[in-house]
Amino acid sequence: MPANTDRYESAVAHYFEAWNTREPEARAKAVAAVWTEDGTYTDPVSDAGGHEQIAAVIAGAHEQFPGFVFRLTGAVDGHHDTARFSWELVNETDGSAPVAGSDVITLDADGRIKAVLGFLDRVPAGA
Repeated sequence: MPANTDRYESAVAHYFEAWNTREPEARAKAVAAVWTEDGTYTDPVSDAGGHEQIAAVIAGAHEQFPGFVFRLTGAVDGHHDTARFSWELVNETDGSAPVAGSDVITLDADGRIKAVLGFLDRVPAGA
């Protein structure tokens, strides 16, 4: 039975919308729309649970990298309730991408994210 790739691609598209939302109230709504209430986000520098903590992690990324956006690189690959994808953090001014990573997400039956495990593949020196 082939995987429902639209389910994974839709979840990842909403995930990037949340990560790229700069205004706090809109970001809180975006996080609530894409994550389950008990959703988690874990990477080498963050371990967040629940909408408020996840929104705070995203806000921290915008504070550390103002003027940058997260962009999908490559295709989304998924099976069962799990998907993986790679991304870059891109400077909107010069197009440089000093940070890159790969994330693995677990979805609930409705396609909302229950868990994210993030890996940093490229980080700037001293970050």
